[in-house]
Amino acid sequence: MTAPILQLVEYPDASPEVREVYDDIMKTRGTDWINNFWKILAHDPATLKRTWRDVKEVMAPGALDPLTKELIYIAVSATNGCEYCTYSHTAGARAKGMTDAQLMEVMAVIGMANETNRLANGLRPPVDRQFMPEQPSS
Repeated sequence: MTAPILQLVEYPDASPEVREVYDDIMKTRGTDWINNFWKILAHDPATLKRTWRDVKEVMAPGALDPLTKELIYIAVSATNGCEYCTYSHTAGARAKGMTDAQLMEVMAVIGMANETNRLANGLRPPVDRQFMPEQPSS
């Protein structure tokens, strides 16, 4: 386990501004604890508040269902090598019903996408015109 760069800001030690965000996180997630990502961000209350607001908005139900959003988050986190986010969003996806088979299939897609992306980036094939969006006629 790696040591954090900054100490975690625990609830009893948090400023009223930070506690307000912590309370919203717990209410929104239906939990009684704050995970360490937020406790680190609490060193900068403005960043904590902005990041929570944006995560809350983006991860809210929309055109994509909540499990799909978590699966996408796992894919990006694994590709970026973010251990914390990979664990966090895998737990989130499991809470939303993800099975081991789904996780393994997502990991297979991640691996394949990374491989073919690197091949395409290295070989630079021209993009097929059929893949391009149609341009409106002038």
